[in-house]
Amino acid sequence: MIFYIRLDMDLEQNRFNMIEQQIRTWDVLDQEVLKLLFELRREEFVPAAYRSLAFVDMEIPLGYGEVMLAPKMEARILQELQVKKTDRILEVGSGSGYLTALLAAKGGSVCSVEIVPELKAIAEKNLRAHGITDVILENGDAARGWPQHGLYDVIVLTGSTPVLPEAFQKSLKTGGRLFAVVGDAPVMQAVLVTCVVQKENAGVYNTVGLFETCISPLKNAMQPERFTF
Repeated sequence: MIFYIRLDMDLEQNRFNMIEQQIRTWDVLDQEVLKLLFELRREEFVPAAYRSLAFVDMEIPLGYGEVMLAPKMEARILQELQVKKTDRILEVGSGSGYLTALLAAKGGSVCSVEIVPELKAIAEKNLRAHGITDVILENGDAARGWPQHGLYDVIVLTGSTPVLPEAFQKSLKTGGRLFAVVGDAPVMQAVLVTCVVQKENAGVYNTVGLFETCISPLKNAMQPERFTF
């Protein structure tokens, strides 16, 4: 009995260290975000083979050529988007479902699109195990947009894209926010795009560069035009 209590204590200490040493020091100070990271157990969304790395500052392999974002990136995304309970959210890339769960906990409804069928099934299982129901998971390629469900308050791209397709801006409601990591390795830029006003033919958008980073790309991400000779 003492052995199991000790394991649980170690787990919670590791979670505390992750939040205090990785996430707070990366300018994530929103108390609601930090509280949620304590409550939603990240290790339960990590593949069993990598569970010991659940609180490490790294991307975790999910199989099928995909990865789980580092903890501080997930937290920073939540903070930058200022997700509200009334928000309708589009997530491009479900992965294991952890960021999906965080978005659902802070937002209203989430539509999450995953290109790998096996990962969609894993995300569904993880979300169901945690009683998270305000999520629609769909299998498809949303790297260049997902206009099927109209306009969104929040859009999150969980992988990088060399070029940000205009379809994403056009899918934002007035006041909507889009988080994306744009560019090519080794240096990419995380950006926050806010829709000032959405018009049928020409919306007005404000783009702010947040920080430099480098994350794994979306499958089939839009590429820049290349000159050929």
